[in-house]
Amino acid sequence: MDPITAAALAALAGGVGGEFGRQTWHGLTALVRRPFRRGGAPEPEGGESPGISSGELEIAALENDPADPLRAQALATALGVRAALDGEFRARLEEWWQRAQTTSGGDVHNTISGGTQNGPVFQGREFSGLTFNMTQASTTDERA
Repeated sequence: MDPITAAALAALAGGVGGEFGRQTWHGLTALVRRPFRRGGAPEPEGGESPGISSGELEIAALENDPADPLRAQALATALGVRAALDGEFRARLEEWWQRAQTTSGGDVHNTISGGTQNGPVFQGREFSGLTFNMTQASTTDERA
């Protein structure tokens, strides 16, 4: 597995990549919150072995300050240690990292057909958080 860089973690925590980045970060946080297993056995109540982090604290710290390189490095280290101790986590982390390294790329092909469009038309990919406040235009003259 290629090492997960602190810079990549900081970028994802900081919101780089738009919707793709947000979903990628969410995938990592969900993975880290899974139970920590060593040798296939769940860890005791509390989720962490003494001195070994599951990565949850580091995720939270980096979310609070994504520009801090020390927090990003702490998360990268915690992920590496956990992957070394938990085979299932390692496999899932490797799968996540492979997906994270791909872009949300691909070509966008937009086609508008079928006559007059009454309203805004957006062409692109990965729009989120849009709100349309529109009024319908009157087609008849309402004079009395």
